[in-house]
Amino acid sequence: MTVQTRTILFDLDGTLIDSAPDLAGAANDLRRTRGLDIVAYEKLRPLVGSGARGMIGGAFGMAPGDAGFEALRDEFLARYAQRLLQQTSIFAQVATLLDRLDALHLRWGIVTNKALRYAEPVAAGLGLLARAAVLIGGDSTPFSKPHPAPLLEAARRIGAEPEHCVYVGDDHRDVVAGRAAGMRTLAAGWGYLGQGEAIDAWGADAVIEQPLALLHWLEVA
Repeated sequence: MTVQTRTILFDLDGTLIDSAPDLAGAANDLRRTRGLDIVAYEKLRPLVGSGARGMIGGAFGMAPGDAGFEALRDEFLARYAQRLLQQTSIFAQVATLLDRLDALHLRWGIVTNKALRYAEPVAAGLGLLARAAVLIGGDSTPFSKPHPAPLLEAARRIGAEPEHCVYVGDDHRDVVAGRAAGMRTLAAGWGYLGQGEAIDAWGADAVIEQPLALLHWLEVA
């Protein structure tokens, strides 16, 4: 195993956990209250990485700046807060991966654009918060990803040099943020992936198709 990588930082939604059922569910709850048909889960799932903006866009075709967007976003967030852990779960293999990292005495942490008021109870409810060396939310620093500030703050709190960290995420902005922070980056092929460039075009150090493939990457990197 490379001696250079001492800390692994993970995105949360789409990387460690599958929160799409609850996020999409909150969006469809809003449609039901308006007498509208639900939007297919398969349409909403790829948009989860964009948070409330993606869910409102997918469910209502609205974007920031549109009349009524902010009120709808606030209502969506209130709905989501009511169902944070109804269907959200840790991805298959992730629990085993984290056990292996702990056994190897490698620190790992979470850096997400999800606001802490949602990220903390979700991480706690799934047993991640007590184990993670750090949790940085979208409101922990003045900037969120793709700005490198959240990743640099995570490294600072852990006491790790950025060049000794690797950041794992399922969105292009995760790779942008990680590279800007001076970290190596891995693209999580099992995640939501968005609707932009293909994952192979993100510029990550590697694409890993399954969580446990991270262990092999650590051995050969």
